[in-house]
Amino acid sequence: MKYISTRSSSERLSFESVFIKGLADDGGLFLPETDYKFDEKDFSKMQNMSYYELATEIIHKFTGDFIQKDNLHKLVKKSYSSFRSKDVVKLRQVGKFNILELFHGPTLAFKDIAMQIIGNFYEYYLSKNENFINIIVATSGDTGAAAIDAIKGKKNLNIFVLHPHNRISSVQRRIMSTVKEKNVFNIAIKGNFDDCQNLVKSMFVDQNFSNKINMSGVNSINWARIVAQTVYYFFCFFSLKSKKLNFCVPTGNFGDIYAGYLAKKMGLPIDKLIVATNQNDILHRAISKGDYTSKKVSETFSPSMDIQIASNFERLIFEIQGRNSDKTKDIMVKVKENNYKLDDTSLSKIKKDFLSEKLNEEETINEIKDVFEKHNIVLDPHTAIGYGAAKKLEQDNNCVILSTAHPSKFPEAIKNALGKNEELPKDLRKVLKEEEKFEILENSLDKVKNYILNKVNENKN
Repeated sequence: MKYISTRSSSERLSFESVFIKGLADDGGLFLPETDYKFDEKDFSKMQNMSYYELATEIIHKFTGDFIQKDNLHKLVKKSYSSFRSKDVVKLRQVGKFNILELFHGPTLAFKDIAMQIIGNFYEYYLSKNENFINIIVATSGDTGAAAIDAIKGKKNLNIFVLHPHNRISSVQRRIMSTVKEKNVFNIAIKGNFDDCQNLVKSMFVDQNFSNKINMSGVNSINWARIVAQTVYYFFCFFSLKSKKLNFCVPTGNFGDIYAGYLAKKMGLPIDKLIVATNQNDILHRAISKGDYTSKKVSETFSPSMDIQIASNFERLIFEIQGRNSDKTKDIMVKVKENNYKLDDTSLSKIKKDFLSEKLNEEETINEIKDVFEKHNIVLDPHTAIGYGAAKKLEQDNNCVILSTAHPSKFPEAIKNALGKNEELPKDLRKVLKEEEKFEILENSLDKVKNYILNKVNENKN
């Protein structure tokens, strides 16, 4: 399988290349040149597989010659060996909905599921190539922690994580900033997540800089993450033995729900994919009425969705433009200028697969209260938004809500809703007491690049 950029389909690259690059040189996102689709025979074979077997089967379709299937299976098992659930994920009935818990990994967020695979992909790659890679990633709270856990202590790898200063929960920050390994660098940017994301994209596009440090990225724009996240859609479908499902996904960067869209393109019988957002609702506005203009980001109890630039939406734009890279490139110029609105044709194509809804702060807190009172279950604020969105859209028991994080990561929201704290698992409680280590920097590309260059050079000596 070969890969192309959303902004230029002339260059065809291997999985290994797109995995290491993360972002295309032209600023576009990678996609397979052609779709892969499972047939009925494949589904018959897959329906009784374990999560590990299913992950191996699906991911291998996209990796090509990068890794042999037997080695991939060993890598998958290694990646999930520290998860708190033997099946990696858990399904739970809450009221009339099924909730798919994706937070049983080491940092209590769905990001662990793909990130542990990616960390071991880097290690596998470097076992065959004598390189030194510097990973730079922006986080709205959970990606950074998952990436650090997957990369910390690994040979020939540094990781630099940019998070918005004072705009993620204290627990999210501490899971990152208390890590002691010398190849981990936390940077608090005086700005919001979109600022962090723009800094990372600018560094990728700067070929002199990115080549100089051998830069790679693990944000949700990395195709390997999208592929790894498709697996739990398949696992959920086979577990429920349903004919067709809707999935309601709390999302800000459009990566988790794009994985569902990819699963549907691969033949999984999904009816609708529901985008659930907080009051930073650019995705809801885009899908419901075509308005893809960004507004000022407001701080909320669901910080992982405090985003106005949904990077992975570019992949969907590429698809609805008939996979035309020239049209996509022109549209992304308009997006950057903040004057893009979807036309009626594009909007009708999106609505064949997607619905959307949003919850404000009051509704989010009330949803946490309501679910706890009725079912004695504490939802994190992002999952609460998914639950509330499914209710607003009057979904039935064929709707699965993706639960993206453990509630203990958001003590401010849980305390506000329930007047109590949700405890972290025992093995993570130490982060509440340990010394933190992070650098606070201005929202300046030059200052961030200079900091990274200095640390890269120090680590070489």
